[in-house]
Amino acid sequence: MIIRSVYGTAAVEWFLILAIATILVTRLYLQLTGYPQIGGGTLHIAHALWGGALMMLALMTGWLFLGATARVTAVVLGGIGFGLFLDEVGKFVTRDNDYFYGPSAEIMYVLVVLVLLISRIVRDVRPPTGAEALANAASIAADGVAHGLPDRRRRQAEEFLTMAVDKGADADTVDHVRGLLDSSKGTPDRLMSLRDRAVRLIPDVFRSPRWVSVVGWFLVVASAGGVVVGALSFVFTRDRFDDLDVYIELADNRIATWILFLSAIGTLALALPAMLARRRGNAGVWPLRTLRIASLVFLLSNALVDFAMEGFGALLNLAIGLLALSVVSYHLGQVVTASNGQRGQLRV
Repeated sequence: MIIRSVYGTAAVEWFLILAIATILVTRLYLQLTGYPQIGGGTLHIAHALWGGALMMLALMTGWLFLGATARVTAVVLGGIGFGLFLDEVGKFVTRDNDYFYGPSAEIMYVLVVLVLLISRIVRDVRPPTGAEALANAASIAADGVAHGLPDRRRRQAEEFLTMAVDKGADADTVDHVRGLLDSSKGTPDRLMSLRDRAVRLIPDVFRSPRWVSVVGWFLVVASAGGVVVGALSFVFTRDRFDDLDVYIELADNRIATWILFLSAIGTLALALPAMLARRRGNAGVWPLRTLRIASLVFLLSNALVDFAMEGFGALLNLAIGLLALSVVSYHLGQVVTASNGQRGQLRV
């Protein structure tokens, strides 16, 4: 039986965000420095090799060490390594090793979206089973034996144990895992402390729930505009530009146009129902979770495809996507924290 991890989806999302950030930082650095090369004579040490080395270290970290610190380290090393590797995909798919190969961004985008979709499908294909709840609780308890547990993760394990009992897990096994939890010492929640420090850097104005409405409706309007412009780009092809009385900049890159068009449809399909639900007074978790996915789709599509089409002009869209993602994630965290112990249902 394959057991899903409670940390899996969040780890995949951070892995992809770090990979995209690495691609953008690498391209910016290379452009500002005139594309220097490491090596001499006939040697050229491509940064894809450094990426492979970091991904290898990420795997080794996951194999050799246990605990939350090892998981976070593996995600960081793997995300940066994957970004360095993916940045040179143009060299791997062209005969002349063309780093500036036009469709590279589309290839990156397709890979990133596939990874994101797979992680979401694995997460949402079915509710967690009793065995999964018990296994995740046992994993947290094992971390507690080795390193201690902050109160947040101890409560999370207790909720998993309650779920396991409700779904028919063996009572003796549950008691053994609960005994491990009880025997683990308490530790400071360093991850949450770090998050709280980051949150304190956010101006108070951005913590207002009104910003959820602002970024949510922005995603709706922007994605609806993307659908319209994408549809026009298919109707008014290059040989029909004279039919337009109003100038609209339409992309010549058909693959990129298709990706942005489908991305806009996906973002609209996610953001609009969520915002309508919030407008009807539903301030629960699912609208915020859906808006977070919409923010991720918007961020990923604009960061990669727009970068290929517009260069660093895409950084504005990237900043907007990051703002939307951070605002929604912050308020989602607030709602989830407030509802802990009330819903009695966790998602792996």
